[in-house]
Amino acid sequence: MPYFDAATETLPRDQLASLQSQKLRAMLEALWERNAFYTAKMKAAGVRPDDIRSVADISRLPVTTKYELVTDQLANLPYGTNLTYPASRYIRFHQTSGTTGSPLRVLDTDESWDWWGRCWGYVLSGAGLSAGDRIFTAFSFGPFIGFWASVEGARQIGAMMIPGGGRDSIQRLELMRDTGSTALCCTPTYALRLAEVARESNFDMSVLTVKSTVHAGEPGANVPSTKRRIQEAWSAKCYDHAGASEVGAHSFECEAQPGGTHAIESEYIVEVLDPKTGQPVPAGERGELVITNLGRWGYPVIRYRTGDVVQLNTEKCACGRTFARFEGGIVGRADDMVTVRGVNVFPAAVENIVRRFQEVDEFRVTVRTVKHMDEMDVEVELADGADSGVVGQIAQALDSALSFRPIVRVAARGGLPRFEMKAKRFFVERS
Repeated sequence: MPYFDAATETLPRDQLASLQSQKLRAMLEALWERNAFYTAKMKAAGVRPDDIRSVADISRLPVTTKYELVTDQLANLPYGTNLTYPASRYIRFHQTSGTTGSPLRVLDTDESWDWWGRCWGYVLSGAGLSAGDRIFTAFSFGPFIGFWASVEGARQIGAMMIPGGGRDSIQRLELMRDTGSTALCCTPTYALRLAEVARESNFDMSVLTVKSTVHAGEPGANVPSTKRRIQEAWSAKCYDHAGASEVGAHSFECEAQPGGTHAIESEYIVEVLDPKTGQPVPAGERGELVITNLGRWGYPVIRYRTGDVVQLNTEKCACGRTFARFEGGIVGRADDMVTVRGVNVFPAAVENIVRRFQEVDEFRVTVRTVKHMDEMDVEVELADGADSGVVGQIAQALDSALSFRPIVRVAARGGLPRFEMKAKRFFVERS
C-alpha cells in the first residue's frame, strides 16, 4: 500500500512518542516570548518550555478553546495575538466558515503552508493516490480553507491538480470526463449532488475514470449509508478525512479502511478527554478530541478542544501503519448532540438512517417544541418517480433507532437547499 512517508507512518509507538516529544519541545521554545497568546497562557499556568520534556508532560499545558481564539482576535483585530512572527512572514489568509459563531481568521507562513501540504500528502496517499493521478478539486475560490491545501497535497505527491472552480455541476462533470480525472475532492454532500445532477441531465457516469473520492468539510464519508451511496454513485472507493482551519488536516482513511481514520501522529499529538472532567477517558471509550499541531509554528494550537467526539485505537492497522485510529472517524460533535424526548440524538445517526433510502435525494431535520412536547420534523426530497409511501418506512426506521417517532413528510422537488461546501441540515428551533 502506498505511504506518503513510510518511515514515520510505520514507526514503533515508543519511537513515535519520541519524535512527538522532540517536535513539541522545539515548538514551545520557538513560541516562548514570541507568540503573545501562548506565552501568556503558559505563564498563567506556571509552565515554561523547560518544564515539558516529553509528550507525557503535555497535561501540564493549559487547554485552548475556539472561544478563546475568537475572543482574542476580536479584542486584537484583525488577526489576534496567536501569531509567532511579524505579519510580513505570513503568505496565506483563510478563515473558518462561521457556522458555529464568529469566523476565525488564520494565517500561514511559507513553512506552515508547506506543512499543510504535507499533511494533505498523507491524506491523498492514504487514498491510494500518487504521481500520475489526476485529482479534480470541486470547490470555489474563497477564504474558507476547504480544499485549498489539497492543491498543495497534490503537488507534494506529484499528481496533477485539476481546478473545478467557476463552473456549475454539469460543467464539472464534463471537465472530469474530458481530463480523465482519477480522483475527486469535495464534500460528501456535493459528491451526491453531482450524481443527482448527472441523473437529471442524463450524463453517463460510467464514462468517468474516477477511482477514489476524498471528502472533507463535513461529516458524511464516515456515515456508513452515505459512504455506500457515494461509492455506488461513483463506482469508486470513498475516503474520509478530517481537519479544521485552526488545526490543520489531522486524520485520513487508508486503503484498508478498517472502519476509522488515522491521526497523523508525526504532525499532531492527540488526546481523548472527558469533556466534563478534562481527564483521559479509559481505553476504548469515546471522548472529546484534544489536539496539538506540531508543524504550524506561525499559528499553533496547543491542546485544542475540537468538540469532536472520537474513540481511539492504538493497535497496528492492516495497512501497516502504526498511527492511532479514530474508530468510525469523527463520531459527532459534543455540541451537535440534541436531546429529544429524553433521547440523545446525533445528526450523523439520523443521516445514516435517511441515506439508506435510495429514493431520498436531500433532507432537512428540524427539532421544535409543540405544546410543550419535543417534535422532530424530517423533510425528505424524493427523486423523480419515487413512491411517496417511502416516508412511512423512513419514519419506522427512525422510530426503531431513536425510540420515538418523528414526523416525516415529502418536500417539494427542488424545495430543499443544495450545498457545495458545508451542509446545514439539522436545525433546533425551541426556546
